[in-house]
Amino acid sequence: MEVLLAEEYGFCFGVERAVDMVEEALAEGSTVRSLGALIHNSQEMQRLEAEGVRTINAPGEASTDVTAVIRAHGVTPEVQRELETRAARVIDATCPFVTKVQKLAERAAAQGRDVVVAGNPDHPEMIGVIGYAPSNTYVVRDAGEVANLPTLHAPIVLSQTTLKLQTFLDVAEAVRAKADAEPQVINTICSATRDRQDAARALAGEVDAFYVIGGRHSSNSVKLLAVCKEQCEKSFLIETAAEINPEDLEAVERVGVTAGASTPNWLIEQVLARLREIGQRETAAVS
Repeated sequence: MEVLLAEEYGFCFGVERAVDMVEEALAEGSTVRSLGALIHNSQEMQRLEAEGVRTINAPGEASTDVTAVIRAHGVTPEVQRELETRAARVIDATCPFVTKVQKLAERAAAQGRDVVVAGNPDHPEMIGVIGYAPSNTYVVRDAGEVANLPTLHAPIVLSQTTLKLQTFLDVAEAVRAKADAEPQVINTICSATRDRQDAARALAGEVDAFYVIGGRHSSNSVKLLAVCKEQCEKSFLIETAAEINPEDLEAVERVGVTAGASTPNWLIEQVLARLREIGQRETAAVS
């Protein structure tokens, strides 16, 4: 069985930056507390916890003897201000791509325009973005939800950074029918998300089975699975190598692998090693 790895996979710039910031703070001897899960990968969070990082759920849990870290998904301005009054130091590890969405929403709202963001309203990234324009922002999961919005004034259309491109384009088109002026459409899907989806789509059409390594609560990993299933129905989302079922690989000649933007290399290597082990066993059994 041949194991093929997609050309783009694993840690994106924003996630790697956030993890590096935490590692640097630990190296300085700081007591580090992350406001919410730093990234959406429980295995990497467990590794960081073993190094001393703890997760807090609200700014009130911070204290003057800790370094508090704002997770890669960002937070509302109010939450950040409160955190800054309670912690000894605040490290803003918000992904720069997320910061761009926040600033665009804030600027448009200040101009009296409506903001429509294609994304999951319950996702931490979207909760943070809404905080920058609470009176003017609508977060919609898909084009169908746009029909429920009021008439939109000179809207700007943005995207959650980890969304599928087609969903964003469909939302933008739907907004045109609800707007009192031609909307300003800015594709804010991060380049890493686009690159990983494109690479996964290309590889999925060439294999018999596909594994996406990523957290089940990771938006970009879930979207990667959807992209792979478009080309390869036998696609699976797994968090660890232990979740691979050898029975799923019976008669499989080529298996593809990719990983979400929050998946560390050490997890990817474990999955690749397990797949190769299964492939070697099947070869030996046939021989």
